[in-house]
Amino acid sequence: MGNSISRRERLAEQIRSATGPVGLCNITGNLFRPHAREPAVRLDARDFNHVLELDPASGWVDAEGMTSYENLVLATLACGLMPAVVPPLKTMTIGGAVAGAGIEASAFRQGLVHENILELEVLAGDGNVYLCTPENEHRELFFGFANAYGTLGYALRVRSRTLPVKKFVRLEHLRFHDAEEYFQAIARACLDAGDFLDGVVFAPDEQYLVGGSFVDAAPHTSDYTFEKQYFRSVRERETDFLSTHDFLWRWDTDAYWCSRQFGMQIPALRRFAGKPRLHSRTYGRWARWKERWHLGRQADWLLRRRHETVGQNVAIPIVRAAEFLDFFHREIGILPIWICPFRSTGAQFPLCPIKAAATYVNFGFWDAVRTPRDAPPGQVSRRIGRKVTELGGIQSLYAGSFLARSEFDAAYGGEAYRQLKARYDPQQRFPDLYDKLVVRQ
Repeated sequence: MGNSISRRERLAEQIRSATGPVGLCNITGNLFRPHAREPAVRLDARDFNHVLELDPASGWVDAEGMTSYENLVLATLACGLMPAVVPPLKTMTIGGAVAGAGIEASAFRQGLVHENILELEVLAGDGNVYLCTPENEHRELFFGFANAYGTLGYALRVRSRTLPVKKFVRLEHLRFHDAEEYFQAIARACLDAGDFLDGVVFAPDEQYLVGGSFVDAAPHTSDYTFEKQYFRSVRERETDFLSTHDFLWRWDTDAYWCSRQFGMQIPALRRFAGKPRLHSRTYGRWARWKERWHLGRQADWLLRRRHETVGQNVAIPIVRAAEFLDFFHREIGILPIWICPFRSTGAQFPLCPIKAAATYVNFGFWDAVRTPRDAPPGQVSRRIGRKVTELGGIQSLYAGSFLARSEFDAAYGGEAYRQLKARYDPQQRFPDLYDKLVVRQ
């Protein structure tokens, strides 16, 4: 893996000597919006991708920031452990998940990814590497790193909490016909025993709650890594069993259900593509190729139509979740919808303003929505954003935002961010958070 100090110094020197904007060279990025400016200097941190140390007794793992969760899970499972929260796609890195508020089905107990971090080594915009913990002199950067999306610095090393695991996960699928009853059941389930909790909405009268618990033995295990699609099993089975490894990556084979944009819901095409290609890394490459050649826009032009790509995760207080779902069915119409409840562990992260001790529901939706040909850009996303704000929720920023700067600052800790920027990136080598994440067309 080379000498970590010399590797850190190489990157730090690149920043200190930069005469223009600095960005990260990252082939596995999961941000779906245009950049405001092209970096003059690209930091190649891809060799910071090693699992460094595991301490099962103390319950933590040290990993470099560009370590993918695919590799992190392999290392921890070998010791009977898992990261406390494992984002759903194998290509996601631990540094990226901390910077972008990662979530998955253990979040109803464990909180979001950044709430399970014990310490960070951050390469900041001033060219220095800071050790950040909740108690030391750089605690403001520790708490301000979440939702900063790399605009304050990059995580070179992350110490994260782990949890013990068993060999298998038993799943129970409960169907609900009424949204109010559905979210009341989710609220109760968040207080009950169990290790995982999420769900899928297939229709206004077809909502599923999926509870998962570790078990030592299983009468059988299902395989959703090739011909069978996991999300379909939610409505086809009342109970199911998966190995813990396969459970953690149950969504990756089809990137939830986003593989359908490439025809992978068709059995013959699925078999033609082959099992080795069915995973999020492949779809990411295909999506970038499709975007590079503007294939979606060309198809719309030929067919005299227009679509808006809508891919978001939004967090809504559970007491308003049924109201948001009713709006979404009525005015947006994307299906299915991923449902994932989470509850803050109590610490305050100023750029990720989740209320302490409150339960939220994450709604995940990814599709293209037909719009009028004369509609302004981002019409659908703006409508969703207004509703999220009205209901006291927040949007995940990986897909960009359409807020005015004053609205953005009010929602995402603008004053705290400016203070952090002044201390850790005084020369503005990294882009401003608003400039990086807000789509202005």
